[in-house]
Amino acid sequence: MTTLASLSHVTRSFGDVTALDDVSLDIGDGAIVGLLGPNGAGKSTMLSLLQGLRRPTSGTVELFGGSPQNPRNRTRLGCTPQATALPDTLRVGEVVDFVGAHFADPVPVGELLDEFGLTELARKQTGALSGGQKRRLSVALAFVGRPELVLLDEPTTGLDVDGRRALWDAIRRQHDAGATVVITSHYLEEIEALAERVVVVAGGRVLEDDSLHNVLARVSLRQVTVTTAEADRVAALPGVVRHTVAASGATTFYAGDSDALIVELVRSGIAFSDLAVRGATLEEAFLTLTETPSPTEPRLEHA
Repeated sequence: MTTLASLSHVTRSFGDVTALDDVSLDIGDGAIVGLLGPNGAGKSTMLSLLQGLRRPTSGTVELFGGSPQNPRNRTRLGCTPQATALPDTLRVGEVVDFVGAHFADPVPVGELLDEFGLTELARKQTGALSGGQKRRLSVALAFVGRPELVLLDEPTTGLDVDGRRALWDAIRRQHDAGATVVITSHYLEEIEALAERVVVVAGGRVLEDDSLHNVLARVSLRQVTVTTAEADRVAALPGVVRHTVAASGATTFYAGDSDALIVELVRSGIAFSDLAVRGATLEEAFLTLTETPSPTEPRLEHA
C-alpha cells in the first residue's frame, strides 16, 4: 500500500479551542475511507489540513510525500468542501470546463456531466440550480482532474434519498476507476454504503480506525426499554453503557447483551413494567463512541 496522505501527531487549535488533539492517520491508495463523527468532531479541520488550507499548530501533515501547500501536490487532489460558492451566471457546462482547464488531462465535460447525472443541466446557470443540484455539481468538480485522492466533506448534504443513492453510485464508479476517496459524514447509512475503512472521530481525537465490519461489530448494541422509578439503579447494572429517558417516562438502556441485562434486572428486585427489547440503530450505537462532548469546530468558508 502506498501512503497518499498522512497526519503525524497533529494538533490544531483555534484560540482556546483544540479542534484536533494529537491525531495520527495514514491514508493509503485504493480505499474508500469514511470519517465518521458528530458535528464539531474535527473532521473538516482534518481535511482542511490535508488540502493545505490550514497549517497544524504542531505535528506534520504530508500530501503525496510532500507539503500540502505545494501546488504540484494539490493537482493530484480533488476536494468538495462543506460549503461551495459557484459563479451564479456561468452555466453548468462552463463551470466544469473552467475548472477542468486547470488540469493537464481533465475529464471531458460531457463525460463528467453524464457520470453525475447533470447532462440535462449543462446549459443551466448555476444560480438557478437547486441546493441538491449544486451539491452534485460540487462533487463532480472534485473528479474533473482525474485525481488520485479525493476528499469529500459531507458530499450528500441537501440531497433527497434518490439523489443521495445516485451520487453514491457515481462515487463507487470513480473509486473503481482508481480514485482513493475520503468521505466525512455523520450519517452511518452513508458510511455503510461506501466505506471499506472507518475512522471514528470525536472531541478532536481518533476513537476507532478499522474495517467497517470490525467497527460496526464493536458498537453493536441492544435496547431494553422499561418504565421504572429507579432508572439510576438500572443504569448501574453490569453491561449498561448508557441510557436515555423518553418524554413518556420510559427509560431505554443500551447494552451489548440484552438477555444478560434482563436477568440482572430481575435479580436486582428493581420494580419495572412495560419491558421491550429491540436492536439499537447504528446511529444510537455510535453514540457510545462519540458521547464525549467535543469542541465547536470552525466552519470553513471557501470563495
